[in-house]
Amino acid sequence: MATMLDPTDQERLATACRFAVEHHAGQVRKGTTIPYVSHLMQVSGLVLEHGGSVDQALAGLLHDAIEDCPDVTAQMLEDRFGADVRRMVEDCTDSVASEAGSEKRPWRPRKERYLAHLAEVAPQSLLVSLCDKTHNLGCIVADILEHGPATLERFSAGPDQQLWYFGEISRITGPHVPGGLRRRFDELLERFRDLVTSQDTGS
Repeated sequence: MATMLDPTDQERLATACRFAVEHHAGQVRKGTTIPYVSHLMQVSGLVLEHGGSVDQALAGLLHDAIEDCPDVTAQMLEDRFGADVRRMVEDCTDSVASEAGSEKRPWRPRKERYLAHLAEVAPQSLLVSLCDKTHNLGCIVADILEHGPATLERFSAGPDQQLWYFGEISRITGPHVPGGLRRRFDELLERFRDLVTSQDTGS
């Protein structure tokens, strides 16, 4: 039987969507003209698709707000959407609160610290994080297939570093998320590995 959203949950989702659209206005996906909010909506949808709660879906919509929107604070999210949503958003943020909105640290140290933090968070946050990474990785694979390996040049880290990072994401989150989501992510990771290997060998 389908699970229906009650009016309160509908309004909370609508409010979070408006919040995301407002605060991410003018932002686009790296190297594209795609509005950034499209990614947030996809992540939230994946959360619901894989059995997540409304709070987790809200965190999916808001997961980059602290990191990418200088006018958004963790306290603002708690006041608007509750402490659980704030916690999950903070768990999905790879810049600590004092750094959010300022220049980010180099890619590798930032990711190492994020992975160490991710290993300690609650499963509710891991679902949101893996939905985020699943959409990111799916977009990378699709872009390589459509535009070729030049796609990878727009990222801060090379293919080997990306493979390391996404592999660690799978290792940390895998035991704590629905099997269907993990399989989806791991299939994308294997496809990405194949594409990178093909590029390296020139095949």
